[in-house]
Amino acid sequence: MLLAGILSALMLSAVFAAGAGAAPAWKFEGKALEGKETVVGAAIDSSLTIPGLTTKCENFLYKLTIENVSGTGKGSVTELPLYNCTTNTKNCTVESIAAEALPWAAQAKLVSSTNYIFIEGIKVGILYGGELCVLEGTLAKVTGTAGGRIDNTAETATFDAASFSATGAVLKALGSTIEWKGVFPTEAFEGHRLQALTVS
Repeated sequence: MLLAGILSALMLSAVFAAGAGAAPAWKFEGKALEGKETVVGAAIDSSLTIPGLTTKCENFLYKLTIENVSGTGKGSVTELPLYNCTTNTKNCTVESIAAEALPWAAQAKLVSSTNYIFIEGIKVGILYGGELCVLEGTLAKVTGTAGGRIDNTAETATFDAASFSATGAVLKALGSTIEWKGVFPTEAFEGHRLQALTVS
């Protein structure tokens, strides 16, 4: 009986160890990141869609600080400047847009054998203008979470309806669920500059 108990305990330990080891981590040139690194980049064709109105910014920049904590990739979005933003209708203009309440927490996440980056605490304020715009004078507060699918080969994170569904992410504004689409490249800015960044 004692031997059976010991074997059961060992098996449970092995299961938990395997589970802990399966957590995705940030890696440079295939080696787990030690300490912290800053990742920067500019989004490719990113947009936020509140039902009936899509907002795009020519310059959708970001700065992300990453580290591995107990073998799992963690991080925080520390900067997200947005410039030259427009809507898909001539009647509505973007008077101002800004990321708020930074930093936003981020972590690497494995879902059904696919790695994602999951961002929490998102908050962006968008003030719309235009005499004929339905949202003229309205400050839309975009809040919630976002999940992006990581492509190690291209070194990008793609945010779309499928990646949100897979990670359970939800963004809302003006009482409605909104869609965020975009491809975000990753490039180390400090000690690991020019090294390939992967998540596994």
